[in-house]
Amino acid sequence: MHPVELPVQSDAVEFFGHPMVRSAHPTTIEVTKDAHLTINGDCIIGVRADKGLSDLSSGVRDALRSEGSAVTFTIVVPGKTFEFQAFGTSSLTLESVHEMVIRRSVYVCGRTLAVRAGAAAKDIPRDLVQTLRSPETKGLLRIEVRS
Repeated sequence: MHPVELPVQSDAVEFFGHPMVRSAHPTTIEVTKDAHLTINGDCIIGVRADKGLSDLSSGVRDALRSEGSAVTFTIVVPGKTFEFQAFGTSSLTLESVHEMVIRRSVYVCGRTLAVRAGAAAKDIPRDLVQTLRSPETKGLLRIEVRS
């Protein structure tokens, strides 16, 4: 008998680097449509994103709201990638038009994209973070949801 392949829903968010990217937060990773970033935004890895949560495809949004759905995130910048896992939950509202936050915890608000993540901003390899400190760097956040 062959294992059952779960259907995969996918989307991607394009964003840009910023000189203030520190990627130091111990519990979250954030991508925002905002163009500016301050020293306090230590979870933000990208700005000028082309999507907020409300812009994700309906297939991905539905799959993320399936309790226990498995999410694979891949951060892609020129010459480097970083992949980690998280989970969806039926309590996600996915309503933010400006940002998306991936959390280690199970806390959910309108900005939450996924919970119980296996990585936070501080876990992203420092050479990738260095690349994200250039405003010319174009990044991609790939989202693949199995529900």
